[in-house]
Amino acid sequence: MAELGIFLVFLVLSVGGGLLLWSAVDSEKRQRRVMDRGSAEKAARRDTSEDGDERRGF
Repeated sequence: MAELGIFLVFLVLSVGGGLLLWSAVDSEKRQRRVMDRGSAEKAARRDTSEDGDERRGF
């Protein structure tokens, strides 16, 4: 009887964990912004400096 209980707990945790992971990925997908190429490049470079020496690490 204890083996059945352990199996059921393992089954519930594995299925529940998979559903939680799917839910997290799905919620990130819904928050995605659609933008044109120029806007995407600008957003990707937002964390870099405009100074060329700083980008190369000098």
